Order: sequence, then structure tokens, then C-alpha cells
Amino acid sequence: MKKFVIWGRNPVLEALRSGKNLEKIYVAHDTSLPGEIVRLAKERGVKVQRVSRRRVEELAGTKKTQGLVALVSPVEYVPPENLFEETINRNSFFIVIDHITDPQNVGNIARTCEVLGGVGLLVPKDRTAPINETVVKASSGALFHLKVSKVASLSKALMDFREMGGWIVSVEKGGKDIRDVEVPVPCALILGSEDKGVSESLLKISDLTVSIPMWGKVNSLNVGSAGAIAMWEAVKNLRR
Repeated sequence: MKKFVIWGRNPVLEALRSGKNLEKIYVAHDTSLPGEIVRLAKERGVKVQRVSRRRVEELAGTKKTQGLVALVSPVEYVPPENLFEETINRNSFFIVIDHITDPQNVGNIARTCEVLGGVGLLVPKDRTAPINETVVKASSGALFHLKVSKVASLSKALMDFREMGGWIVSVEKGGKDIRDVEVPVPCALILGSEDKGVSESLLKISDLTVSIPMWGKVNSLNVGSAGAIAMWEAVKNLRR
């Protein structure tokens, strides 16, 4: 894990100053955070979270943390317009990670996206799994071949994508049977968390909501499995 974390006041401060992609900064409850770190983190859109000192030391793998540790993203984020432009140019799709907090699920989704020719991921800055070494491992390295963009507002970004000519498609219960529709491309495929599903705000702006029919006694699919089915439906006719 040390490969993807930095700790100590000066290293974290210099990482922020240099524009390094940081996923999150964890600060021990008993630590006073320097004002410049607070200011730069806010400017860079890096979330600061208070946790126990034990958690900080576990993440860093050392007790010499000065009470803070930062997670370094293993990928370079791209502006959302780069993700949108390539999706449109390739007549393909990208995945919207709507507050999915399990890194294994995010990694599995990324792997399927890359295998099926998707362009990348659009992720929110808050309430989602950090793009860390667990996600990279679960993706079998697929993340390094995808464009990943992180935005403050998924709704705003998706509206911009629509203005550029893309379609917004949610995968959620209560939608049209995915077998009966042709998923339009280029598109953004929205996958929501397993407990809450796709956010209401995103459902409202979707051009299409599709559902996967189920006949078994278990009434839900793992989000990675549901995403794989939806991605296949989006691309199955493209290369005939």
C-alpha cells in the first residue's frame, strides 16, 4: 500500500502544491491540520476526512505520520470533455459510477468496460470508492487503459455530454426490459450502488432507463454483473 500513500505534513503539502492527484486526505482526530493544507485541499477538490490515529498509521504502515496520510491516485484523471469526445468519436460508451463504494465492484466494472471496448469511467468526488491499488488490482490493470474523470456534479457533467451528442442511460429496476431495446450509442451507462440504486437526480435526466429481467429467488444482481450485461447490450451490435 505504501506505493499509493504519502504521509507527514510537508510531503502532503508539497503533493498538493504540485498538483499531484490525491484521492483523499485522512487526518487523525487528535491532529491540528495546517491551514495551507486545508486551503489547497479545498482548491484541488480533495476530501479531508477525520479518522482515528490508528487508522492513519495503518494506512501509512508507520507511526511516523504526524497524524495525516494522503491516498495517491494510481491513475491520471482527465477532464470530462476528453472522456466525452473520445466516446463520441468512437461511437462507444463510458460508465458512470454513481456512489458505488466497494472498490472490488469498481475494479470489476472497469475491467469489463475495457474488455468490451468502453472508453472509461466518470466518477463523483464524494461518496464513492477511491481509485486506489485495490481497484487497480480488481480491474487486472484495465484502469491503465481507460480514461477516468472525476467531477463535482455527475448531473452537470452528463448534461454537458448530452449537449455534445451523447445519450444518458440508467440501469435500474422499473425501466424498460433491456432485451426489448437497443441501447443507443454513444452513451453514458449509469450504474448505482447495490443498496440505493441510481440516484433520483440522475434518473430524472436519463434518456432511457433499462432493467435486467430476473426469474430466480434472489431479486438482485451484483452491480458488476448487472453492469457487464448492460455493457454487452450497448456494444453487441457495433461490430457486426
